[in-house]
This record gives sequence, structure tokens and C-alpha cells, in this order.
Amino acid sequence: MYVGLVVLGALAVLAAGPYSGIEPVTLVLLAVLFVVAESISTMVDNGGGEGDRTGISPSSSAALAAVVLTGPVGAAVVGFCSVLVVLRRQNLVKRFFNGAQFALAGYAAGHAYLLLGGRMGIPDRDDFPWIVLPYTVAILVHTAVNGALIAGLLRCLGVLRLRRPGRMRWRPVVGLELASLGYAMLGLLIAAIWGLVGPFAVLLVLLPLFIARWAFDQYVAEQRAHDATLATLAQAVETKDYYTRGHCMRVSKASGMIAQELGLSAERVRNVRYAGMLHDIGKLGVPTKVLQKSGRLTEEEFAAIQLHPMRGYEIVREIGFLDEALAGIMHHHEKMNGRGYPMGLAGEDIPECARIVSVADVFDCITSTRSYRKARSVQEAIAELRRCAGEQFDPEMVEALVRAVERDGWDPPVDIEPPDDGADVAQQDHDDPSVPLRVAGEGER
Repeated sequence: MYVGLVVLGALAVLAAGPYSGIEPVTLVLLAVLFVVAESISTMVDNGGGEGDRTGISPSSSAALAAVVLTGPVGAAVVGFCSVLVVLRRQNLVKRFFNGAQFALAGYAAGHAYLLLGGRMGIPDRDDFPWIVLPYTVAILVHTAVNGALIAGLLRCLGVLRLRRPGRMRWRPVVGLELASLGYAMLGLLIAAIWGLVGPFAVLLVLLPLFIARWAFDQYVAEQRAHDATLATLAQAVETKDYYTRGHCMRVSKASGMIAQELGLSAERVRNVRYAGMLHDIGKLGVPTKVLQKSGRLTEEEFAAIQLHPMRGYEIVREIGFLDEALAGIMHHHEKMNGRGYPMGLAGEDIPECARIVSVADVFDCITSTRSYRKARSVQEAIAELRRCAGEQFDPEMVEALVRAVERDGWDPPVDIEPPDDGADVAQQDHDDPSVPLRVAGEGER
């Protein structure tokens, strides 16, 4: 229903015209530029890994150039040509919605531009700098209409709830809009040089756009290679214990959820995810017979477990891109009361990344089945985290996790059946605060 109304609105605008004063060749070239630019959109990582990416394309530069060169109706035609983007795997409904959305945004931006004194056609030297004001307003109107139409669609799909505005993560949206505004300003450049070189202006704009797209793709490919490499390291750790299969990746996910809820930048969210992924990498340096021991630990064995954050740091410290993640790996077993390890840091002396991973680590441990107990519910895990907040965990991190889980949900792991080969499995877990480790010669830790 909503999509149908938007498409009908766009078709009405296109049918009503008028088309007088629009240069057909200019209109066609701008439409080609728009379709090509829309086809080379790039997926931007918001920091949350796979499934948390947003597409951004330079097509708004062509749409806003059309506002200046061909007016509101021409801009609507150019925007509607989004339907012709064939490189994306989209169904017809989505194609027509996108086309109608861009058409209506271009049409409204064109009228705003003319209303504030902008002139349709190639701008000349006398138009500057005054043209910047109506053009800037046109950009804002284009963004506002575009955003309103998308918000309406999200509202109809149930993704956006007006009664819970605080549940929306606005930071990625704001970052995306700022990037789009940068592309939109290029539209005025296209319109200005159109008067000097004519249609060749299309090539002058497309070439740097393609180069920028190629460079960004290399960056994205590098990020994916990093993720794959770290995931392989994490899997190597989990081969030591059947009951912790998938633990590192789930801690990575939960850590990213907390970081996003706290409003950290995409770069920091990525580092926090890396810390969650590799937080137990130091177990590679702990004898398997200690990790899987079913009886009491001796003091020496417990000391070996306590060393795993330091071992982890030593294993990955030469990986340059880990940056802040190194602190998360080394200090994720510190406690707010200073009774953690390896350095006994307390309060905010514990790096923020480590305080995040600590909460995510225990949350996944409690909601996972272990050899000595069944998985507990998400609600029980939250209650346990809140019980230990202040003493063991940073209360801010705990509440951030609670908000993120309430908004996005959490899928506990499927129970794992150990193999029938007589392999040993651990009867205790140093991550589980409800089942403290028993150390020979000492009380419970």
C-alpha cells in the first residue's frame, strides 16, 4: 500500500511535467550518469560485521546536478531512472520504490532550488557564490524527503517504532547522511563544468568516482581478509574444548552490540569485535589437560589459566591493525573491585574495551550449555550480570548489553553433543561467575 502510493505520486509528477526548457541530450546524459553511479554503490561497514552494512552510492551528485541543469521535473526523471539499475539483484517492487523515492526527492529539491532564486540551466560566473544558498537548501530538501520516505517504509515494515525513538541507532545514519551530503555537493561541480566542456563533464566526474570505488573496494576486501584470519585463529582455540565451540564469535557479536549501544565509532566497534573474537587466544598456551580437567585445579594449574590473557597479548601483539583490541584481550578478566587478573586493575583503570568484552564473555558463557550444567536463559544471564555489576562488571556495560539484547534479541547457541571418542571435557569454566573455580589449597575464586 505504502509503496504503491509512493510510486503513484512519482508517476503523477512525471506525467504532469512540464518538460519545456529541458535539453533532451542533457537529460539523457544525466540519467546515464545517475544509473551508472547508482550501480557502483559500496557497502559501508558500520562496525558490526556481516549484516551491519549500509549501501552508499555517488548517485546523489547526478541527482542534484539535474536539479540545476534540468529543474524539478528533469531531476524527477533522472531519479526515476534508478529503476533501470540492472547490476543489483532487486525485485521489481524494490526497484520501483527506489525510483519513485529518488524522483520525489529530486522533484521537491528542484522546487526548493527555484523558490530560493536558483536558475534552471548551466550556471555562469555571475551565479556564484549566490547559487550556493539555494543549492544547499536543495540538498537538505533532497535528503529530508529521501529520509522521510525511507522512514515511512521502515515504519510500515515494523523496523522503526515511533514510541521507542531511543531504540534507533542514529550514529550510523548520521554518518551515512554526511557522506551523502559530500557526494551531493559534487552535483554543483558537475553543473558548473557542464558549461565549459559540455557532456564531457560526465567523463570528468565518472573517472574519479570509479577510482574512488576501486580504492574503497580494496579497503573492504582487506577488512574481510582480517575478519577471516582472526576467525581462523579463534577456531583454533575452540578445538581444545567441544563445549566452547562458537564462543569466541558470539562474544565478538555481543561485544559489538555493546559498543554500538554505547555510540562508539565504527572503527572502535570493529576493534572491540576483534577483541571479543580473540579474547581467549591465549588458551593456545595453556595445556589442554588443564583446560579440560574435571577435578580440582592445583595452584599451578590455576596460575596457568590466569596467564592466558597475557599469553594472548603476546601471541597477537605484532598484528598492527588490532590496536585497541590488544587491551581488551589482555584485561578482559580484570574486575571492577580490583580482584581480577592479570594485573588487578580496578574501575576505569581497566580499558573500556576490556570492560565490554568481560560482560559479553560472561553473558555467552551463562547462556551456553557446559558439560557441568545446561544453558541458562537470557533473563537469568542478565540477572547474574546485574548481580555482579559494580563488583565484577562495569554497570554501564551491563545495561548497554541489556538494551541491545532487548532491541536486537539474542540467539543462544544450539546445545553441542560431545563426540563418542572418550574425549575429555572441562567440568568447570573460568568465565562462569555462578560456578567459581575451585583451586587446590585455596577457597573459591
